[in-house]
Amino acid sequence: METTEVKFELSKEFAERLQQAVNERDEAFIKEALDGVNPADITETLEEFSSEDSRYVLSLLDVEVAAEIISQLDEDTLKRFLKVYTPQELARYIEVIDSDDAVDILNVLPNDVREEVIASLSNQEKVDYILDLLRYDEDVAGGLMAKELIKANVNWTIEQTIEEIRRQGENVTQIYAVYVVDDQDILLGKVSLRKILLAKDGTLIKDIYDDEIIKVTTNTPVEEVVTLMKKYDLDAIPVVNVRGKLMGRITIDDVVDVMSEQADEERQLMSGISEDVEEDDSIWVLTRARVPWLVIGLIGSFFGAEVIRQFEGQIAVVPILASFIPLITATGGNVAIQSASMVVQSLATKSVFQESQTKRLLKVIAVALLNGLLLALLAFTLSYFMRHDLRVSLVVATALACVVLLASLSGTVTPILLDKLGINPAAASGPFITTANDLLGLAVYFLVAYLLL
Repeated sequence: METTEVKFELSKEFAERLQQAVNERDEAFIKEALDGVNPADITETLEEFSSEDSRYVLSLLDVEVAAEIISQLDEDTLKRFLKVYTPQELARYIEVIDSDDAVDILNVLPNDVREEVIASLSNQEKVDYILDLLRYDEDVAGGLMAKELIKANVNWTIEQTIEEIRRQGENVTQIYAVYVVDDQDILLGKVSLRKILLAKDGTLIKDIYDDEIIKVTTNTPVEEVVTLMKKYDLDAIPVVNVRGKLMGRITIDDVVDVMSEQADEERQLMSGISEDVEEDDSIWVLTRARVPWLVIGLIGSFFGAEVIRQFEGQIAVVPILASFIPLITATGGNVAIQSASMVVQSLATKSVFQESQTKRLLKVIAVALLNGLLLALLAFTLSYFMRHDLRVSLVVATALACVVLLASLSGTVTPILLDKLGINPAAASGPFITTANDLLGLAVYFLVAYLLL
């Protein structure tokens, strides 16, 4: 018999009906409507509700489901949402989620409230986990890891290990592998659940575990963790301290969150937005985030106007030159952005270092020359077809080829230099490069016109 899977889809009508049920405190409808719905979908729905209404909805759900929903809220919504809860109520949710998610929630709370929540926890092991994780910065592996995991002593038998899996597994939501340690908790390797289940009774873990394991330390930068997990297609990666003691693990869901945050940050930087902002932020916050690069662009435009003024004589003699200024500046900016975007992506995955800088630069020059020649040929043809002026068409084509080459080089070199200086290279891929290339393009264009005309 065939079964039909019903996929939950958030619709405006559903959200409005749910809001109506919340206003009327229709408990029966809310429970029925949300029964079996993925917590992520409920999170998306509640982000549009007021904090008090969201609190009411969550009070009708199982505490585990409600806790998972809270842990998936974005930081701004979470800050607003948590204000309506007492520390004791928050502790109830903290008790049932992984330690890394618990710390993410606690980090958005004021220090005094955070201490009250921790003091209200009844699970001392969870308290120890949280206090340990709070010591680490968010940008290193220690700040991203969860303490909950399954580990087995290298000298245990299969029977002992299975019993420990049952015991430890009560606090672990996802089991990818069992980590093998010695008597001092030094990480030795891992063993898959499949091997454990297929092993004969009496077999020792040391006879079946795999000692080749990819791991990171608590101080490993988050970017490096992401790179490793992507490169080796890992579902989880263990975290050790400087002595090799197993401290926790990082799972793929945490890495996906980091990748999403990095993508948002780079997208905003490349767009000329200097802060991490959301559409629903205040007008002042949105303005403050956008103004800096707009000011830089404005100043750059004034310099561009000054470049044009220096060549007023040429424009007066050959006025048609002015009509091609947008073509030169726009093409140069687009070429630079293309080159910079590829370099930023390569830097993010470290692939920019897989070949020598000389070889990479030669490749950039070759691509730029080919693109420049093709665009120059097209520009010459269209210019001559439209203006019937051979000399002007030759100027436009020559200048365009030079601008494409220079823009490709600047778009490639600038992010690499900024990365070497410890500056986020994505910041160079927006208005900074386009403004700089506008000035460069204008200078090259009028210099070529001066030499040829």
